[in-house]
Amino acid sequence: MFSRINKKIIIVAVAAVSLASCSEYQKALKSEDMGKKYAMADSLYDSGKYRKSLKLWEQIVPSYRGKPQAERIMFLYADAHFKVEDYYLAGYQFDRFVSAYPDSEKTEEAQYKAALSYAELSPNYQLDQSETQKGLDQLQQFIAAYPESEYTEDASERIKELSIKMQKKSYEIAKGWHKIMEYPTAISALDDFISDYPGSPFREAAFFYKLDSQYQYGSKSINVLVRPRLEEALEMYETLTRYFPEGEYRAQADEIKLDIEKILENYS
Repeated sequence: MFSRINKKIIIVAVAAVSLASCSEYQKALKSEDMGKKYAMADSLYDSGKYRKSLKLWEQIVPSYRGKPQAERIMFLYADAHFKVEDYYLAGYQFDRFVSAYPDSEKTEEAQYKAALSYAELSPNYQLDQSETQKGLDQLQQFIAAYPESEYTEDASERIKELSIKMQKKSYEIAKGWHKIMEYPTAISALDDFISDYPGSPFREAAFFYKLDSQYQYGSKSINVLVRPRLEEALEMYETLTRYFPEGEYRAQADEIKLDIEKILENYS
């Protein structure tokens, strides 16, 4: 019985504190006292209540513009957006901070978080990749500006992730031409991909689908063009197997080669 009474007292006490806290927050929101708003926003930010703090920072920022406290307020305002994963506004506000306070001790962190915010906006590879490119550019600029930063290693990893996403987009577009049997276009697009991304994880696949496109294109050509086009396919086979002798596509490539040789026998 005593234990149950104690639990009820604790619950009531917690509820009362919570209500008082909400009441103080509402008062701060409605108050004209910027000092009171600042203190409440600071307290909420420190306790991890970033969404609540944002409502107060929004009211405070214009009033402190040009004042000594503005540097700290602008950083916390940007960082609160970052913490709640509102990356569009976080990137924008961190960029503003970097422009306004290039010599601040927080500039390095702000520039990194701005770049990271744009990287976080990168969509699925199937969608438009302008945000991905922006994230890449910002991260590369950050590394160029702060090569010894504690954030450089993480920034480099994010660059790799975004770069692979861009490569996948380009590769899938090129491969798409193969899928719809537009073989000359596929060959050209895959060739461009191989040239543009020499270290890509999709490089072997690009070589294979280029070979298969040439094989399909040659075998379906008019008689006079079959031999030269299939001989070109054999050259592509040699290139693929030279770069990837034990690759994922070796067995399929070998089958294509055997079929090409059988077709060419009929033209000897």
